[in-house]
Amino acid sequence: MSAILNIDKISKSYGPIKALDNVSFEVPKGSVFGILGPNGSGKTTLLGIIMDILKASSGTYLWDGQPGSEKIRQGIGTLLETPNFYHYLSGEKNLVIAAEIKQRGREDIARVLDIVNLTQRKDSKFSTYSLGMKQRLAIASTLLGNPDILVFDEPTNGLDPAGIAEIRTLIKDLNRQGKTIIMASHILDEVEKVCTHVAIIQKGHLKAVGSVKDILDTKTSEQTVLEIAADDLAALEKTVERMPGVVQVEIMDDYVQVISGDGITATQLNRYCFDNGIVLSRLNMKRKSLESTFLEITGTKSER
Repeated sequence: MSAILNIDKISKSYGPIKALDNVSFEVPKGSVFGILGPNGSGKTTLLGIIMDILKASSGTYLWDGQPGSEKIRQGIGTLLETPNFYHYLSGEKNLVIAAEIKQRGREDIARVLDIVNLTQRKDSKFSTYSLGMKQRLAIASTLLGNPDILVFDEPTNGLDPAGIAEIRTLIKDLNRQGKTIIMASHILDEVEKVCTHVAIIQKGHLKAVGSVKDILDTKTSEQTVLEIAADDLAALEKTVERMPGVVQVEIMDDYVQVISGDGITATQLNRYCFDNGIVLSRLNMKRKSLESTFLEITGTKSER
């Protein structure tokens, strides 16, 4: 898969503060690429640099092998901050204004409204839209001119669960249509559900980069996560802690989570508990999440 964006040793300093420190990675063409990190990690700064809103202190980037230019930027749909839509105008009329400002995409308005599923509400005032609808209209604005690349900064930020689900589905649909999507987010669950690739940034440093699958496999290839339960969770916890190969045991709400470092199977754990006088009422093997992998990579729970 060829790279649509090459970032090479980009750094950005604000006086003594280093927002980005020697960050390098490639974004594969046709991917949904998540730039993941806690608030203040440098995600928005990096997006600002590749869209030429900010100047890097050092380092370079190339879009499809070419340095950034006004022509290239015009071919990228961007949502880096909330658009200034007029609350008293309809969704369609707001897009007409957006097309005039962009000087492109007037003929695309009906098409992009259909893509974001707002055709039936195109004549409704923006003030009557739900949060999810407002965000979908903002994404429709980025689609004017039919760009092949979309850059979003926290596209689900501030949305309720229904709105998040709407945007998640829309991003997946756009990617299936051939769009390359680059999105910054601090919501690990959304990145895992939407993105094909991810770069993890912490305090301006690139901590890991690759496909979501590779990132998870790298950290979990030798570990197994199992959820177990019995009548006495405290006794179960103490018993399992003594099992060879167990790395971590933690009582959750109504079960015990067991992380092993030696690839303990569900059958082996069940047999060990039975041999020690405990009959399990629950036994579930679970793939580790991107959240747990992120915490392992960054080594902290304070910057989720």
